[in-house]
Amino acid sequence: MSIGIIGAGNIGSAFARALSRNGISATIANSHGPQTLAELTAELAPHITAGTIEEAAKADIVLIAVPWSKLPAALSGLPDWAGRIVIDANNPIEAPLFKPAELNGRLSSEIVADLVPGARLVKAFNHLFANLVSADPKAEGGNRVLFYSGDDIKAKAEVAEIITRLGFAGIDLGPLKIGASLTQFPGGPLPALNLVKFG
Repeated sequence: MSIGIIGAGNIGSAFARALSRNGISATIANSHGPQTLAELTAELAPHITAGTIEEAAKADIVLIAVPWSKLPAALSGLPDWAGRIVIDANNPIEAPLFKPAELNGRLSSEIVADLVPGARLVKAFNHLFANLVSADPKAEGGNRVLFYSGDDIKAKAEVAEIITRLGFAGIDLGPLKIGASLTQFPGGPLPALNLVKFG
């Protein structure tokens, strides 16, 4: 099961660090080219390697975490996703102003889904601060909670397996219409909560 990461900002890099710490390989890409990721990949060698967006997008599971306004450009020109899994770790807001994007009544995940035709989309890894994604998820005698949601049961199961392998306590919030609205930032009640599950 190959993993790709599109976006090497806070969340993309944190996900890469979590994978590397658990000995899981992935290809990470950004809009500036693989050479700009040399410092990150040196830190996370041998598990994390740099590639182009096209190379990262070919993986079986692809986490996307790109500044909201740059998503269309980052994902344009890629071939149909052909049933592969996309983890939507995006939030419709970005630095430095942190002004909510205009979604016209839609969920951000619905907009992301339109940008990845043919993909099976799972919302995850967007609701925790990046430093909590990369940190050891064992906390207070339990495991840090990581929510996920999606409309495809098998895709969710694959993402849940990664979440478990990384040491988090995965909690399925159901279909996107429900789960993505709960974890979307801004708007949802669950982002930035650092919850721990015991037992």
